[in-house]
Amino acid sequence: MTALFTLDDLEAAFPIVRQLVPETPSYAWPLLKERFGLEIAVKHENHTPIGAFKARSSIVYIQKHIEEHGRPSGVVTATRGNHGQSMALAARTLGLPATIVVPEGNAEGKNRAMKAFGADLVIDGRDFDISRRTAERLAHESGFLMVPSFHRNIVLGVATYALEFFRAHDDLDVVYVPVGMGSGACGLITVRDLLGLKTEIVPVVTENAPAYRLSVEAGKIVTTETAATFADGMACREPVQAALDILQTGSNRIATVTDDEIAAAIRVLFADTHNLAEGAGAAALAALMQDAPKLQGRKAGIILSGGNLDETAMQTVLTGGTPVV
Repeated sequence: MTALFTLDDLEAAFPIVRQLVPETPSYAWPLLKERFGLEIAVKHENHTPIGAFKARSSIVYIQKHIEEHGRPSGVVTATRGNHGQSMALAARTLGLPATIVVPEGNAEGKNRAMKAFGADLVIDGRDFDISRRTAERLAHESGFLMVPSFHRNIVLGVATYALEFFRAHDDLDVVYVPVGMGSGACGLITVRDLLGLKTEIVPVVTENAPAYRLSVEAGKIVTTETAATFADGMACREPVQAALDILQTGSNRIATVTDDEIAAAIRVLFADTHNLAEGAGAAALAALMQDAPKLQGRKAGIILSGGNLDETAMQTVLTGGTPVV
């Protein structure tokens, strides 16, 4: 399968990303090694200006559009939070108005953050996939540029974290990464292949939002009726074919975790690294926890993709519970 981009393309994206995001740290925390019996490198994408890996993506997508097609009158997107914050920050940096559509009941902390970056917020639809259709309609009506959740240039921006991670830890046997629309996992797979590494990439979905796992198993797009998980960054009902193609060819399996396992992983990360992870941000560790007995003697990596957990959910998790959606 032809790669989405080249290493030269990726190197050229770094100056764009660096307008907003310095290199994020990746630490092999000793308490995680003590707990699980293997070295675990954590890529801290919770340490970006929006607290999530998506900070790298929209700035690249919009800048590439400007270079190829000219400056848009504004930008619009749909999100559960981190993609929207990414676009709002990029739009502010580039001096563009931004409209963001979120579903009903979206995390209030993420809504406030998007508005704080200067975006106009529209609440419409019971879930992300309905909000996305609203955003597409608004883009058509307004003439604004629609910024998608998955696109070659979205993955290009996100993949800068993968290159940072592999350069800091080129001896990783396996890396676990959460899957929402798929840009993070596809970026890791593409960069691994460009570098000629043998690292296994394990994409992770939630039990309550298994559309990508079902699609990989079926060999075609499979949608679900609901995606009711507190790991809102993974609440996908309708996979993207381009992402599915990469996951099918670039990973041997997709791991599935429960919301209870994600909550437990949040508690472990807080105890052992003093970092707060949102649901999607802890899903990689939740999957590793399942596999830990068979990983002894290997070096694993996890992507802590974001730390934007609402205060109410945080209180529930840190007192031993699991947020109910």
